[in-house]
Amino acid sequence: MVADVVTVMRQTTLKMTSTPLSKTSCPTSILHQNLRVNYSVPSNPQLNFSSSPHIHRIGLAVSCFTMLFGTISNLTALAILAKARFQFRGQSKAPFLLLTVALLLADLGGHVLLGTFALCLHIGQIYEIEALKPTEELCLVFGTSMVFFGLCPLLYGCAMAVERCVAITHPFFHNSMITVAHVWLVLLFLSSLAMALAVLPFFGVGTYTAQFPRTWCFLPIHNPGSTADTYLALTFSCLGLTALALSVLCNIQSGLVLLQAKMKSRSVKASRTSQYTHRISSGSSSSLFCSLDVEMMVQLAVITVVSCVCWSPFLIHILVMLIKQCPSPSDQTEDRFILLGLRMASWNQILDPWVYILLRRTVLFRVFFHRDSH
Repeated sequence: MVADVVTVMRQTTLKMTSTPLSKTSCPTSILHQNLRVNYSVPSNPQLNFSSSPHIHRIGLAVSCFTMLFGTISNLTALAILAKARFQFRGQSKAPFLLLTVALLLADLGGHVLLGTFALCLHIGQIYEIEALKPTEELCLVFGTSMVFFGLCPLLYGCAMAVERCVAITHPFFHNSMITVAHVWLVLLFLSSLAMALAVLPFFGVGTYTAQFPRTWCFLPIHNPGSTADTYLALTFSCLGLTALALSVLCNIQSGLVLLQAKMKSRSVKASRTSQYTHRISSGSSSSLFCSLDVEMMVQLAVITVVSCVCWSPFLIHILVMLIKQCPSPSDQTEDRFILLGLRMASWNQILDPWVYILLRRTVLFRVFFHRDSH
């Protein structure tokens, strides 16, 4: 009897101890379920980084600044070059000045037109205006302008480097054969080449799509929809890189020839000091020619370096992405890099006019004369 009582008491104790354990295990499982639910919250489109109002406000401020500052800079440089064109109308600098004016006009058109499109898209993203969203028609016009005004400065800069290389290495051929009319034909050919590549999507060859953060349109870089998209973007990148490489090679050749001519002229002056007074008139004209050559080469060398620094990240990144066929990343890391490369490329159009504003003989002489006077 006592054993039966002990057995019943043990069973009762076991039931009493097992009941709280079962009750405490239930809240634990519910807690784990709640944690799993909290970590699997569906993504909200309003929380997407690409549609953040803060990002678009920063982009709007950057677009306004680059558009206004670039426009003022290009207009100032064009006014200075207008005076220089009348001053050196009959000299060998006329073809170079025409190419420079074409370059600054392309930069000015890019700032005004592309800046207007970018401002409209930024405002549409911030205030959610449907009429200012990147529609297919808007992207078609915006993308065409991006390709055209992106290629023209690179091609014009390459033409300037080739023209100076011919003028310095073959001066007699340049003076007799290279005229302003020939430069107009070259500009027409380069502009037609850039326009032909830009308008191909109008005829169904390639497409233009909205790029991160949906405030600019360009050829599809990630996940191109067709072979035409891939080849069109590759052509843009390769053509721009080829223009930069050719500009660098021509500038190196021109610089070496000028350096060699300067060293040779010093040796000739040292050996013929007695004939210096007899040839003072020809010496003054040759010194003017050399000073013009040096001025143009300094300007061209600086603008080539600026173009390489500003455009190379954007062009090389497009080339690498298309060759590797990298898909569009979910964390938008690569897209942010493309946006950074685009902003660097836009600064090329801002720095171009300041090269011609600051690197002029009158400015340099004032700076060095003021430094020597002190």
